[in-house]
Amino acid sequence: MDIASLIGFFAAAGMFMWAIWSGSKGDLGTFWDTASAVLVIGGAVFVTLASNLLERFLSLAKVIKNAFFAKKYSIGSTIAQIVQLSETARRDGILSLESAVKDMDDQFLANGIRLVVDGTDAEDIEKILVAELEGIDQRHAQGKMVLDLLAKYAPAFGMIGTLVGLVCMLKNMDDPSAIGPGMAVALLTTLYGAVMANVLFLPMADKLAARNEQEVLLRTVMIKGLLSLQAGDNPRVTQAKLAVYLPIVQRAKLAEETGKG
Repeated sequence: MDIASLIGFFAAAGMFMWAIWSGSKGDLGTFWDTASAVLVIGGAVFVTLASNLLERFLSLAKVIKNAFFAKKYSIGSTIAQIVQLSETARRDGILSLESAVKDMDDQFLANGIRLVVDGTDAEDIEKILVAELEGIDQRHAQGKMVLDLLAKYAPAFGMIGTLVGLVCMLKNMDDPSAIGPGMAVALLTTLYGAVMANVLFLPMADKLAARNEQEVLLRTVMIKGLLSLQAGDNPRVTQAKLAVYLPIVQRAKLAEETGKG
């Protein structure tokens, strides 16, 4: 569970609810209009469906889940694991790494080690793993794109609803008492679209982008580590090559964990 996402979402939603509660003096019904909600929510969802492949759109629930619940990655722990594998290979031979693959949860790293154990050329290992990394990045971008489209179309339908409301209001100018309520309803669609985009869809899309950036960096570290294993580097050299991906303050902690300070 991502605590930052939950705190940010509920805090933003809470501030918004407090603002409309305070502004309406407790009359929340002032900020609700069924027709406006149907237009903005339905319009954004169905236009996003129309602009996407069906299977990609149906993965939206999984995409949203990944914004709040996702596996945590630790580059420092991954480097320590690769250094340990390097020590095992140096002590018992590269073929000894085959037994370590069985206990690995990360299939990307496991597949890379299998390539090393099989004696695959370093250039081929890099090409295969980089291609797989590009595939991961592309799949993540496709999931994020659905949220980006929802964030784009929600405000657009909010503006459409506002224009519809203004047309209806202008047709009833002969009744001055209807102008104020009509304008309020017209503006609600813009409000709904802005809230949906800036409280829901854009923050989730940005969180997915941050997660993707973190995972791509982790996979890059794995690739460099696997190439170091294939080259038969000394474990200390392997650690030095990979530690450059860590902030300086974390390098000392890694040295303590591996005993190679």
